[in-house]
Amino acid sequence: MEEPVIETRGLRKAYGGRPVLDGVDLTVRRGQVLALLGPNGAGKTTTVRILSTLVAPDGGTARVAGFDVRTEAARVRAALSLTGQYAAVDELLTGEENVRLAARLAHVPRRQVRERAAEMLALFDLTDAARRTVRTYSGGMRRRLDLAVSLLSRPQVLVLDEPTTGLDPRSRAALWDVVRSVVAAGGTVLLTTQYLEEADALADRVAVIDRGVVVADGTAAELKAAVGSAHVELALADGRTERLATDGTVGDVRRVLGEVERRGLDVVHWQVRTPTLDDAFLALTGHDAGTADRTPALATTAQEPR
Repeated sequence: MEEPVIETRGLRKAYGGRPVLDGVDLTVRRGQVLALLGPNGAGKTTTVRILSTLVAPDGGTARVAGFDVRTEAARVRAALSLTGQYAAVDELLTGEENVRLAARLAHVPRRQVRERAAEMLALFDLTDAARRTVRTYSGGMRRRLDLAVSLLSRPQVLVLDEPTTGLDPRSRAALWDVVRSVVAAGGTVLLTTQYLEEADALADRVAVIDRGVVVADGTAAELKAAVGSAHVELALADGRTERLATDGTVGDVRRVLGEVERRGLDVVHWQVRTPTLDDAFLALTGHDAGTADRTPALATTAQEPR
């Protein structure tokens, strides 16, 4: 079997004596999208920083594109591109200048810089704004520019740490398309996000991390199925809520509603509900997914010299 593109075993990290990662095991294969989910402080961003060689682990191992993050950091950075929670672009430069500068730092051949810059600006709908200074850009435009920079060198591994935070729906949809195109071209994506519908839509696998350990790892469908099956939820006139199991098909829902009628239940409202990724997240962690892991923001891409 082909070697995983991202692999961690027993990954540990503590700050001030407080464990943040306590033995994290992850495996991502070529052409996959892994969504890493977890409540505030679970260790998502710390994991991202270790994989991007920005932080050294205290224990365990981590490899990216076959290279050890401790002993082969330069080769890891050459294979990986990172977009953090906030756009890391120079406000005093134009969009085009930012992209060209990043291309040179990423060692894109000089003869290809102009072409690649134009390609990335067009991909993220920034061609018309290319010669404006970035300080005139909206938050969504800055995020798109940051992503354009991240994809310049066609990295083997794209790490996206909450990439759509603050984006409008149109920009989020555009990013989803980019992620799909990266995977279609054979790339591998590690995604952290607080939007569970994003993980549901994009990820081949979902890993849930809580208190520094991975508490679940599987497809979104597997995680949702572990919570329970579909059911008809009834809101009764006396204020009670009743749930009756169903397989979700039209025939079976009709059967359930026939049973409700036979029992003479006074129903105000009813709906068919199937478990969501939110339900799975809540069951696994005891937390809603509305708060993200807010360790200090990443300020640079992993391809920049350091």
